[in-house]
Formats: sequence, C-alpha cells, structure tokens
Amino acid sequence: MKKSTLFFIQLFLPFVLFAQHHDHDHAAQPQTKAVEAQPLLAQALRLQEALTFSGNALAPDDTKKLNALRDKPLTQETVIEIQKIFDPYCLNIVDINPEGRVKVLRGAAKATLVQGGWTGFLVRINNDAGITAKLVAESPNAAKPYHSPSFEPKVKKEHELTPGQTANRFAEIQMYTKPPLQENLTGLKLEYATVQIYSKDAGQRDIEVAYNVGQGSQDLGFRNSTHILFNVKAAVKVKFNVKDVDGKPTMASFLITDGQAHASGKFSGIYPLPSRRVAASDTYPDFFFQPQIYRADGEHVMLPAGKYQVSYTRGPEYLKQTKEIIVPENRDSVTVYFELKRWIQMTKLGWHSADHHIHAAGCSHYDSPTEGVDPKDMWRQALGEDLNLAANLAWGPSWYHQKTFFTGKDHPLSDKKNIMRNDVEVSGFPSSHSGHIVLLRIKEDDYPGTTRIEQWPSWTAPVLSWAKSQGGVVGYAHSGWGLQPLEPTDKLPNYIVPKMDGIGANEYIVTVTNDLVDFFSAGDTPAPWELNMYYHTLNCGFRPRLSGETDFPCITDARVGQARSYFKPVGPYSYDNYVAAIKSGRSYVSDGKSHIMDFSINGKEAGVGDSEVGIKANETVNISANVAAYLPEKQDAAGETIAKTSIILMPYWDIERARIEKSRKVSVELIVNGEAVDTTEINADGTVNNVKFSYKPVKSGWAAVRVYPSSHSNPVFIKVDNKPVIEKKSAEWCLATLDQCWKMKEPNIRAEEKKAAEAAYDEARKKYQAIISF
Repeated sequence: MKKSTLFFIQLFLPFVLFAQHHDHDHAAQPQTKAVEAQPLLAQALRLQEALTFSGNALAPDDTKKLNALRDKPLTQETVIEIQKIFDPYCLNIVDINPEGRVKVLRGAAKATLVQGGWTGFLVRINNDAGITAKLVAESPNAAKPYHSPSFEPKVKKEHELTPGQTANRFAEIQMYTKPPLQENLTGLKLEYATVQIYSKDAGQRDIEVAYNVGQGSQDLGFRNSTHILFNVKAAVKVKFNVKDVDGKPTMASFLITDGQAHASGKFSGIYPLPSRRVAASDTYPDFFFQPQIYRADGEHVMLPAGKYQVSYTRGPEYLKQTKEIIVPENRDSVTVYFELKRWIQMTKLGWHSADHHIHAAGCSHYDSPTEGVDPKDMWRQALGEDLNLAANLAWGPSWYHQKTFFTGKDHPLSDKKNIMRNDVEVSGFPSSHSGHIVLLRIKEDDYPGTTRIEQWPSWTAPVLSWAKSQGGVVGYAHSGWGLQPLEPTDKLPNYIVPKMDGIGANEYIVTVTNDLVDFFSAGDTPAPWELNMYYHTLNCGFRPRLSGETDFPCITDARVGQARSYFKPVGPYSYDNYVAAIKSGRSYVSDGKSHIMDFSINGKEAGVGDSEVGIKANETVNISANVAAYLPEKQDAAGETIAKTSIILMPYWDIERARIEKSRKVSVELIVNGEAVDTTEINADGTVNNVKFSYKPVKSGWAAVRVYPSSHSNPVFIKVDNKPVIEKKSAEWCLATLDQCWKMKEPNIRAEEKKAAEAAYDEARKKYQAIISF
C-alpha cells in the first residue's frame, strides 16, 4: 500500500466488534430455501474462520450454533439455521436479479463505527443470476476518488468534489477477501461476504454504501446504493507506560480484546483490527497476521471509549499478565501503566537468547513479499519478545531488495543488550531442492561469479564450502521438512528411511560427512523428524551442533523466538561470539519455557574445548545440569489443546507437551546415543534445579539432556578407551537415507555439476560403509 494513503487509513486504530450489534428497526430478511446445504455450510465455516482471524469473530453462542451444524444432517434446515445466525450481522442485503442487476437494501446490523478505525460487517448476497464476478463496495464518501459505473462517465456526478473540496470524503470502504475467503462470488443463490468501513471523523455521519459486480450491473434508479446514518464513536489516544522489572522503560507485547474469549482461546474482538494493519507503516508497524501488537513506553494506540482486557508480556521468560482497562468518553488521551514480571532472567545467569532465522520479506504474510518491511520493523519484534540476538535473513523472493541491507556488520540499531545482523538463507536458489541453508557471519553475500540467483550452484555443498571459506558459520534450515519417515512413527530414534522429498536437512546426510555443516536447526519442524536425523549422524561420529530457529513468519507467524537458542559466549556478548558459541555447542535449543544450563560430564561442559570426555571401560561418569522450567500451575484450555495435539502438528516444540498429565511437573531425560537411559522429574515452577545423573557407558558415544519437546542440550562426547563412535545400525540407516536422497535430488542437479555431486555422494557412501564394516 502506498504511504500516501496512510493519511486516510490509520490502520493501527481499532474497530467495533459487529457481533451483538444488531439494529432491530429493520425487518427480518425473508429466508432463502432453494440452496444446496453443503456448499453454503462450507462457505459459512470459511467465513467464520476469516472473521475470527480478522478480529471480527461471531458471538460465542453463534459460533457454537454454527459449529454444531457440522455434525447434523445437511438439509434445508441447515440453510435456514445459517441465515438465522448470519442475518443479524448484515449491514446490507445485496440482490442480484436474473439479468445481473444489483439492488441494495439495509440489513439488521447496528450502524456503529469507530473514529480512525475499521469496522467489519456481513453482507448477504441473494444471487439469482449465479454471477461469479467480484462484489465491489464503493462510496462517494470514500477518501479515494469515487468511480461508480452507476453514472455515465461524461456526466458530472452530483456528489463529485471540486479540487480542494474534501469535506464529504471522510470514509473508506472495501470488501475483505483474504484467505480462506475468495475474491469472487461462488455463484450460489445465497452467500455472505464481509465489508469493512473506516471513518476518520467522529459523531453522526451519513455514508452512502454502494455495491456492484461490474459495469452495467447497477439496478435502475440507482438502487444499488443506500444511505446509512452511522454513529461514529470518538477514539481516545491510549498512552502506554511500560516498565520492565528493573523499572526501566521497555517494549512489550499487548493483546487488546473485548474480553470475550472462546473455548479455542481466541477472542471475539481484537484491537486494532488485524486485517487492516499495515506492516510498513510510518507510525507503528503492526502485523496483520499477529493478534498482538508491540508498544514501547510512551507509545500509544487509539481506542474508542469502553472496557478492554489487555494481556501483556515480553517473551517466554516473562509471566503473562492481564489487566482490565477502561477508556473514558470525552477525553483526548489517557495513560495506562504496565509493570512486567519475569519468572527467570537468563542474562543474569550468563545466557543470551537468539533466533538465527527470521525474515523481513519473502513470505506471503507481507503485502509486498518481494520487498517486505525494513529491518527496524523486525527490531521491534525482537525487542517485544526479549530476543537478545536476531539474524534477519534475505532469501529468494526478496533477495534483490533485502540484500541492500546486508553489510556484514551489526545493524546500527544494535546496542549492548540487543543485536541484529542481516545475513543469508539460500532458499529460492537452484540448490533449494536439496535443502535450505543458513549462512551466518559471512562477509560477502554474492556467490563468486554470479549476478543473479539463477547462477548459483544447484546443490548445497559448494555454497557451504564457499561460506565457510570466508569465516561463515553454516547449517541447514527447518530441518524436518523432507525427513518424515516413509512409515508413520513418533519413536526416537527410529530406523525408517525418510522421504527426502523436502527442503530441510536433506543433503545434510552428504555434507555432514566432510565437515561442511556447523549446526543443525531445530524447533520449527516436528521434533521427531529433526532429532532422528541428528541422532543418527552423531551416532556415526559426526559432530554438528543444534541451534534453535523459527523461520518467522514463514513457518510460524506467532512471534520471533518461539523456538530459540540460549548461548553462553566466551568473552563479551557479540555477534561473533554468538556464532562461535553455536559452532562449539555452548548453547541449547529451547522454547524459552525450559532451560538446560551448564550441562557437563565429569566437569566438562558442553561447548567448552572439544566437548569431549575420555574414560576407561566400566568407568562411571557423573552428569550435571542446571534445569529450570515454567508451567502455569493449572493447565488452561490452550495448554490442554497443545498437549493433545499430535507432535507432528504446530506448535512443534512447546513445554505443554512435556507436562506430566495434569501436574506441574516435567521429565528431564538423559539421552545417550539417541536413547533415553535415565529420567527424573522437576517442578516447573521457575526454580533452578541442579539435576544429576550417573551412567556407565559401555562404548564410545555422546550424551545430552532434554525436556522433550521443549528444550535440548548440545552433546558432550564420551570416548571409551579412545575408541571411535560405532553405531552400525545408525550407519546403515544413514547409508539407506543417502541413497534415497540421491534418488530424489539428482534430477535437479545441473548436468555440469552432476559429476562433482556424484563424487561427494560416493565419498559419503564409503564413510558410512566403513562404519558398518568396522
């Protein structure tokens, strides 16, 4: 959207929930019966989903009634019930006669708007013509020029304004057609759509609302429009006073609702209206795909007078709090105070949070995926989630614009507490079919001899080698994609060959064998798929480390750092020392709700030196870690839903999956060579527990500690009698997986590169065969 339109479209302002705002002065619409129930119900359910997402949810009772229709026989009674549910929310009834002429009548919804905000209403469409064109909403009161086909173009319109005359243009109007809705009508005899209306003025305002389905569709006598007298509630500037636990001003996350929560955990009314937010804003870059907004101390939001529930926090180390606020009438502004509370502060314990995979562009979430938003907009996201370090990655769809922010240095907004760096994900490049790769701390972002994406290598090894040659730290992204086993299983480890048909850590099975991989990403794809591959390659003696990521907002749009790494730098806190910690394994993966600190075996900490302990056969090792976790004392509905959801569905890593039944306890497991060999329980009350295990290894291998699937330490390697790690069954799995990878990836490797790729695969094959025959 052009910035010039933002004067009229203040998208960060609120809307009035249309649920329960009916105007009973209007007669009930005659019910339509000659409609197929199945497609109408399907359309109604999509509409319900879109309404909830856009912040315009139906009232809870109506939601229950609509959902109940799923389980009932599809009859004409279904059609009638849908009309009873939806008709009271309709601002207008649009009749399209058999000749395609449009006539507009007033509906039953109460005509209430919010100054400076967008309000959503339903529109009922009686489509006797079966038209499948777009339904367009217009108004001569709209801020943009009014071009209604109702009038001959050469005739000056009665409402047309002379230059400089803007008094009549105070509104905006448009149909909401984002997925899962469709831009065009379905052609059903009856369906419903959503119209959104904005007013920059307060008070009573007469707005002419018109609809058409294309040139010549207006009914005779200009009956395709209707005048509606709206009561536009004045908006109040609500200033935020936000203080951290130390009393200093900070940025935080705020979910502002009307307080009517559904059983799903979603809210009826969300402020500002999510569907009308603009990321690349000159004011506050709120993202439409997030229910929350981020505000720093001294910033504001515009709200109409009324009562609100505000849920506020600042990432997983903070407690979520709720405050009821009342916005008074007849006030220009009001200040609301928020004091944040933590359950743990990792930086005081020497650990810093990081997400090595976030995007400012490329994903369909952004209005212009090829451009996206500026790094400063991602900076607000990181601050609002208390993410200490963020790697903002340019990638394929947005490459040519986002790479302009690449400097090989920290972004100028970075400070002593928070760091952001623009780096690279090789995604949307010719090698992408083999797996997306993340290149951190590189100095040059153009592959030698290339000026366009299409010229880059068509498999991953050359890119990894080039990035490492310039001091980069590299690894595969969203590892689990393509690692789904050919036969369903959640077992860890398992020996079922994966499909190798995705864009995750697929060619990793090759490149890990010649020391081209520094880290293996975890946290944003199903944990069993990620960890199974990782465990098997560790069992073959290879030593990449784990690193946490979100791929925000492409995989998860909830928030940056939903999965993250916590690292303990050697030396001062810096980007260089972060990537060094990731490479050495002086870090762990976490959803931020459980922590595994200072994991050591016989006093040797993970990530210190070579992370290796040498012992003699039959010697017992002493294992220690400081573990903390936090769960609400009572599991809420949202937590219960997560706990019951399959582990291969989002959210992939979440502590609610680790909760032991309905208690507040979680299991802490000792993992040796991929198998859980011991376990203990801790209370997830925020207390730091020193967890100890004793174990007598019978052969060389590796050990780690996990709270599954919430956090996972990096490994410490155990050498027994100085012998190598030999897990033949894992090597056999890797060899079969390597062959499957070649079968799937070879067709997309360029002919001129195929010889080198085949040689690398053959060399990897020999290494796995050597382990098997050892």
